[in-house]
Amino acid sequence: MQARCLATLLMLSIVSCGPAAPGGSSAAQSSTSNLSASQKSAIGKKIWQNECGGTVDGLTTWNAGEEFPSMGIGHFIWYPAGFKGRFEESFPQFIAFARKQGAQPPAVALQRHSPWTSKAAFQSAFRGAEMSGLRSWLANTVSIQTDFIIARSRGALPKVLSAAPASDRARLQSNYNKVSSTANGTYALIDYVNFKGDGTKTSERYKGQGWGLLQVLGNMKEVSSGQAAAAEFSASAKRMLSRRIANSPPSRGESRWREGWHNRCNTYARPL
Repeated sequence: MQARCLATLLMLSIVSCGPAAPGGSSAAQSSTSNLSASQKSAIGKKIWQNECGGTVDGLTTWNAGEEFPSMGIGHFIWYPAGFKGRFEESFPQFIAFARKQGAQPPAVALQRHSPWTSKAAFQSAFRGAEMSGLRSWLANTVSIQTDFIIARSRGALPKVLSAAPASDRARLQSNYNKVSSTANGTYALIDYVNFKGDGTKTSERYKGQGWGLLQVLGNMKEVSSGQAAAAEFSASAKRMLSRRIANSPPSRGESRWREGWHNRCNTYARPL
């Protein structure tokens, strides 16, 4: 039942989440207000499952080998003061977005930087009132988090096309169109931008090679529209993530994430 509901939602959102020209379009930039609460809930729960196993505890996480905590259903990055990472810091962006929607985050979430500066400090405070209150607020704002994730996805294609050489833009646009022609392909485009970014930031690269939406679309093989395109997007995403792991600093130990990352990408190829 839920799968059918999500499939219907995503097929409808092909129009509103569709591709845009480098300067943007009203379709790609349209508000999520056209989605009902139950439809947004279906998408949010799927991403929550991907990132946190669908658990409330997973809404505040400090992954092994990382220098920062991750918050919410989308595991939005939140850097401690003084740390400058290569990945886009998205938790402060989400908090600003949530406040514009009228939400009232707890005081700890209004801090510019994560108050926990190490994994040990984070784990020690995990059951404390401050972090427990933050998890409770996050569990009650899944709809707003889902809006934020979809808005980021809709804004990604114009950035991808602008960052790409002019000679590549038609192919990138075509591949986006092919993938978005299926329900699971549209879900893949929404999820992957939240998962690994749009690929336009030069800091989000190892040895000059990125792994975001730009790279996944650009490295797709020539296939027809429909499920073949969704399957190829899934395969290209796995290739790009394997390349990331091969290029990553050995000290990060990113190979331990390969199976989980690939399993997530496998969901893009399966019809909903």
